[in-house]
Amino acid sequence: MSPSPLFLGLDLSTQQLKAVITDRHSTVVHQASVHFDTDLPLYGTTGGVLKGPEDGQVTSPVEMWLGAIDLLFERMENADVDLSAVVAVSGACQQHGSVFWTDCAEQLLVGLNPFQSLASQLFPSAFSLHNSPTWQDSSTTAACKHLEDLVGGPRALADLTGSRAYERFTGNQISRISRLYPAIYRATSRISLVSSFVPSLFLGHIAPIEVSDASGMNLMNVISCKWEDKLLEICGGSELRSKLGPEPVAGGTFLGKISPWWVQRWGFNQDCIIASFTGDNPATVISLSAPGDAVLSLGTSTTFLLSISPSSMSPKRFTTSHLLAHPTEPGGHIAMLCYKNGALAREQIRDRFANGSWTEFNKLVEDAPPGCADFLGFYFPLPEIIPPNVKGEFYFTTNSTKADKKLPHPVDDIPPSLHPRAILESQFLSIRSRIAAILPENSPPLQRLVITGGSSANQTIRQLAADVLNMKVFVSTTKEAAAMGGALLARYAWRKLENDSVDTIDSEASSGMECVAEPILKNTQVYDSLIPIYEACESQLI
Repeated sequence: MSPSPLFLGLDLSTQQLKAVITDRHSTVVHQASVHFDTDLPLYGTTGGVLKGPEDGQVTSPVEMWLGAIDLLFERMENADVDLSAVVAVSGACQQHGSVFWTDCAEQLLVGLNPFQSLASQLFPSAFSLHNSPTWQDSSTTAACKHLEDLVGGPRALADLTGSRAYERFTGNQISRISRLYPAIYRATSRISLVSSFVPSLFLGHIAPIEVSDASGMNLMNVISCKWEDKLLEICGGSELRSKLGPEPVAGGTFLGKISPWWVQRWGFNQDCIIASFTGDNPATVISLSAPGDAVLSLGTSTTFLLSISPSSMSPKRFTTSHLLAHPTEPGGHIAMLCYKNGALAREQIRDRFANGSWTEFNKLVEDAPPGCADFLGFYFPLPEIIPPNVKGEFYFTTNSTKADKKLPHPVDDIPPSLHPRAILESQFLSIRSRIAAILPENSPPLQRLVITGGSSANQTIRQLAADVLNMKVFVSTTKEAAAMGGALLARYAWRKLENDSVDTIDSEASSGMECVAEPILKNTQVYDSLIPIYEACESQLI
């Protein structure tokens, strides 16, 4: 291990709990992880979650998360990690998940016995709801409609909170639980996001919610970063404000020193500080991007993120994208496009048209011309977010002998060999068609695209992203971007305590980056001309 100071970043994601420990230069000195399905099979999760019994209901056991934390630190102890050298802890967590605490939770947190585990002491007494709703939950459609109707529609809600009502957003989850399970709601003293639940365990009392993650609740004014009373009243009644606790705090805010349980059980220094955690997407932005960059995560979902600096003009808000408060830049924001049909949709096309082989898939992509011989395809095995709630496969062409031959019209199918290129082009064109609208007026063009996720290792996909989005594509040597973002938040909080003049997170985003693809001009020109055609096709799906 490197000498003190060290910084611990945690990432409680959907499927795993991960830890990254860095030194003052952001060099990783230790990593550890716990995989929920394989390391904690007792809880019966698949992909870290439980489904049902109601349609669209997806939850994770709170006890499993506690057990994962216990196991993670046991593994670090067995690896001889010197936790006494850690001076600050922060982290990232899956967005939108919520934890419901009972009125005895803080008493239990402050009185933890160092000879017993977290799970054995806190579960079930500290929690009024034993399985936490997660971002995959879609059981709140009625609550979403109720919220939008009372606020004045999706546009009005997006203007206020940065997003229209989404089933996974915490305000709508609270609304559903308060209506269907009033006894559970009455027994709930505080409600945390996953990103405030974890630091609560370190502090020995319940932590405030952080502004960027609070942006994914439909409860906070995205400009003032304060709870919005009329939204609280709609989603949880007059008591919801007290259940949420104080107004949201910035990412990396000093919350207090580590509680005695951690000192006595795992050997932390009693002066180790705890800083507010944030969501996994904002943490990824902190970890991987600098001003003028965009981040594209090509995982199970596809997520496009870019930072928007503070300005005199209010940032733009849309019903098909998200605007989040920036975790560490007051007045700054993060624009986000999120798609359900990412890797899963690409893999289905690979299996159907390329014999399950990425090598064959890539060859078909490379053999097809840019623009896919005037065919476009849309692939939504799951109900999509953008465009909203569309499911199925749809095909269009501009090939026609008719007078309107340049107007796209539907067709039953496209040539089988074109599907691999068509799915990539449609996924990236959806993003490209929205970038100009998201960026503030007179913004310089984006120069660097940092890609992450499983598909980021595929050179054919990298090149197509560069061509369609007209940006140089970079990959980072940092494999655990969210946990690294947590470690950077920990260092930021510690530096601010050491020096009040520190006002930036001092990201290492410019280091450890490799350029893996540059746009090919003639290909980019094809996609420039395709944007209005793509938009015309998409408009026929809504």
